[in-house]
Amino acid sequence: MKKITIGEAARRSGVKVPTVRYYESIGLLAAPSRSEGNQRSFEPADISRLAFIRHARELGFEIEAIRTLLTLQDDPNQSCASADAIAKARLVEVEQRIRSLTALKAELETMVEGCGRGRVDQCRVIEVLADHGQCTHSHH
Repeated sequence: MKKITIGEAARRSGVKVPTVRYYESIGLLAAPSRSEGNQRSFEPADISRLAFIRHARELGFEIEAIRTLLTLQDDPNQSCASADAIAKARLVEVEQRIRSLTALKAELETMVEGCGRGRVDQCRVIEVLADHGQCTHSHH
């Protein structure tokens, strides 16, 4: 079976070459074998692992959560309770972020609607940004 170069591994998995090296350096990806010329040689399983990591990162999972998920994936006969707990925790984070963004959207809409389109000294946007106490919603 032909070994896969780092460039090809990156292309197939959708992960950039420096990111492949980073995942290797932090232990999410095992160090691949090396050719006689000291080039990394990847296996199809490495490509699958890189794609898994990329997808998890796209969904916003933190590196340590991904590390745990990979450990679970490596032992498929165990309970999926840990994986479920990690996904549920991520869902809670997303729901909190949505609430925060919804409040932020409402605040920005209020600022824009209050704009008199006059001079800056009468601008509601500038006024609210200068005095957080004028915000109608609590947000981060």
